[in-house]
Amino acid sequence: MTGQPAAIDSHDDTTSRDDPERDSRVLWLLLVATFVVILNETIMSVAITDIMRDFHVDARAGQWLTTAFMLTLAVVIPITGILLQRFSTRAMFVAAMTLFPAGTLIAATASVFGVLLVARVVQASGTAIMMPLLMTTIMTVVAPAKRGRTMGNVSIVISVAPAIGPTIAGVILSALAWRWIFWFVLPIAVGMLLVGAWRVRNVSATGQVPIDVLSVVLSVFGFGGVVYGLSRIGATDQSASGGTMPMVAAFVVGGVALIAFVLRQLFLQRRDRALLDLRTFGSSIFSVAIVLMAVSMAALLGTVILLPIFMQQVLGLDPLYIGLLLLPGGLIMGLLAPLVGRLYDRYGARSLLVPGAVLMSAALWMLAFVGAHTSPWYLLAAHIVLSVGLAFLFTPLFTAGLGAVPERFYSHGSAIIGTIQQVAGAAGTALFVAVMSVRGAALVGAGASTTDATASGIALAFMVGAVISLGAVVAAFFVRTPATAPASPAG
Repeated sequence: MTGQPAAIDSHDDTTSRDDPERDSRVLWLLLVATFVVILNETIMSVAITDIMRDFHVDARAGQWLTTAFMLTLAVVIPITGILLQRFSTRAMFVAAMTLFPAGTLIAATASVFGVLLVARVVQASGTAIMMPLLMTTIMTVVAPAKRGRTMGNVSIVISVAPAIGPTIAGVILSALAWRWIFWFVLPIAVGMLLVGAWRVRNVSATGQVPIDVLSVVLSVFGFGGVVYGLSRIGATDQSASGGTMPMVAAFVVGGVALIAFVLRQLFLQRRDRALLDLRTFGSSIFSVAIVLMAVSMAALLGTVILLPIFMQQVLGLDPLYIGLLLLPGGLIMGLLAPLVGRLYDRYGARSLLVPGAVLMSAALWMLAFVGAHTSPWYLLAAHIVLSVGLAFLFTPLFTAGLGAVPERFYSHGSAIIGTIQQVAGAAGTALFVAVMSVRGAALVGAGASTTDATASGIALAFMVGAVISLGAVVAAFFVRTPATAPASPAG
């Protein structure tokens, strides 16, 4: 190595790719750590009611535990693109896994609601670093011919962790207070920090890449404003929080800041100083993959929000029963992920994306016809179909999208994918909830029962999602396997 000012820690004796054992160890540590931090996103979802009661806050305040988490992710993830070029793998891992348990400890001991809210922000800051770090590391150390299989393991993390989170929380809450959810996660997170600090080594070259402060500020207001505005669309009580003005103001500020952010990046990337280098979109494969990823995430999170509402408010099912009904879909998605990864390595992207998009669309069309007398088994079947479709989508999208990006833009591509996931998830949730609320309110005003109005509103929301999903089916035909990955075998 030369005397170049690279930020490689003293324990990292090499940044070459000729140490498979080291690379495999780093990947598995990152996978397990990512599983822990993603688990946190859903493990407290069933505890919101208990938290509201203990801190004497209303639902509008309680929603901020989720909104603040999403806002933090939307603000921090875009910055990780340049941080991953500036700091070593080990340094970023330690930073993420220090923030996450610190936030978890603060949450477990919070005496007032405001402290718990701050704890969620600290947790989210660590979570925001892990996914781009994992993706960038995979693209750096895994050969193109094996990336599908490795991305399949990532899909296990992304799908199984959120699926079992509510189940774990339900078991804990059946016997203990909500704080024990955080006490359950804390020792696992601390253990990952200690093991990672000892075993993780740097796997990519780093340097003194300058950080543009103006880009950071514009990113905060841009992505933060848009995500906050989207979260306000689904607000249950607009009149108690200044009407629609906060939402409109957030969209205006966020939109203007995003335009300025894009213009700033286009200027800075000429000198390789962009916070998020938009030259990644020079690849048509990456661009189409991003669009398909956005639709898939919107469908996933929108469905995750509406199905429990339908099961509880329309069918009157017990929360534990609801959690058990939703669990198989997540587990099936995780079990399919390694198979999908191997199929990608053998057959490429399009042969998986097209059936995946068709299944996702079919599931949404199934849910578009739910009613007050729909069987829970019908919902279970629809959720499983959706989960299988998404399993066939996520791994090829991650692999083909990033595989089509030049190596020096891997960190930027990972950050863009992470940002799009958060914004699209917020958009999907907002769209589904807004359609449900508007339709339901109109029917109640016309004399319909609350149950029938809610069922009709949810069905219409899924109908809107189903129509949008048809665009995803078309887009799937335009995602090719990157030249660096194997083409379909002859014959």
